[in-house]
Amino acid sequence: MKRKLQVTSAAVLASMLLLSACTSSPSTSSNDSASKSGAVKLSFWTFNELHQKFFESMAESWNKAHPEQTIQLEATTFPYDDNHNKLLVALQSGTGAPDMADIEISKIGNFLKGDVQLVELNDIVEPEKANLVMSRLDNYAKDGKYYGIDYHVGAQVIYYNKEILDKAGVNADNIKTWDDYEIAGKQVLEKTGKPMTTLETTDQWSYWPLVVQHGSDFLDKSGNVKLNDQANNEVLSYMQKLVKEKVAVVAPGGFHHAEEYYGFMNKGGAASVWMPMWYMGRFTDYMPDLKGKIIIKPMPVFKQGEMRSSGMGGTGTVITKQSKNQDVAKKFLSYAKLSKEGNIQIWSQLGFDPIRSDVWNDPALKADNKFTAYFGKNLWDVLISVKSEIAPTNIKEKTPAVSDYLKTKAIFQALNDLKDPKQVLDDAVKNIK
Repeated sequence: MKRKLQVTSAAVLASMLLLSACTSSPSTSSNDSASKSGAVKLSFWTFNELHQKFFESMAESWNKAHPEQTIQLEATTFPYDDNHNKLLVALQSGTGAPDMADIEISKIGNFLKGDVQLVELNDIVEPEKANLVMSRLDNYAKDGKYYGIDYHVGAQVIYYNKEILDKAGVNADNIKTWDDYEIAGKQVLEKTGKPMTTLETTDQWSYWPLVVQHGSDFLDKSGNVKLNDQANNEVLSYMQKLVKEKVAVVAPGGFHHAEEYYGFMNKGGAASVWMPMWYMGRFTDYMPDLKGKIIIKPMPVFKQGEMRSSGMGGTGTVITKQSKNQDVAKKFLSYAKLSKEGNIQIWSQLGFDPIRSDVWNDPALKADNKFTAYFGKNLWDVLISVKSEIAPTNIKEKTPAVSDYLKTKAIFQALNDLKDPKQVLDDAVKNIK
């Protein structure tokens, strides 16, 4: 079969092959408990070591539950770019791809072009549709066919430092709109000298969720770029206004995953930050001094009636058409990421809000772990309260190009250089098109 999945040019293809050859040795391990005779070998590529550990644990669990069909999982963690570049090259060339792989949401558009070299997953998704937050699977779909299974909903929330808010006399429950948030931020700044929040300039997690909540997106449902529409402009203008008022500061290191940022926040550098629920693990692992001080609340809205959350980020696990064990891979992927047991483990091990909403009220999610110890046992109340208010995103073929431009140019120009937001977004649309 002729493969139409395209890499932009022979030069890019060659450079990616060279990059792959020159990178440092990746983290690789095998599930030794499945090495007995008859085990099916499944290879898995990811860019997140925690994802690798999760799948390894689920392979052990699978083998205990399915002694008649054990698997030997050979998992490898590559750097982010290497993972996606190596996979794209392998699929384009027709050789060298793993059985399974993780593809981050900003990159999935590159893999859904032309003759898709990923296995359709409808037969394992459709029986569970009633239990799943389907918008999270729609991100990895094309023409009604599902190609990836996400780890989480990625519900957007605000993390408030209650200690700082208390010193300023601010009650987080009274912050319902972004106007309320701005007013509260000015009070925090006046009373404590600290900014209300931090904003990313080299990533999209400060900007994108507000745009989606405000009823828009970077792309429309047909995949056309709409970055310079009214909602996008209003959100970027609002964020720039917060910076000019010193209610917000640019995140140290440029984004909310920088070491400089973790250190800044761990010392009580700002009164809040908005990020998805999957960011809980960053607090527990990198900001230990804030334990017991952080409360989680729904997002404010620009106007009444807008949704108080959105589904942000994500990583879809796919099965490649080069796999010689597609049926076993499907069954294992379903067990790990679609089953009730698997979704409980996604919370217990990774601290992610699982895509099966029927487990959100499960007692297992109230069990003591490092997340309940850090944030308290009522953290799931927030997710349940916004269950019907999680705005979906439009993930299309142009998503990678839009995401890259925002991360490398547009947001920095608006929030660091303080250029006119409308001009920044108009330029972005011209360049991306």
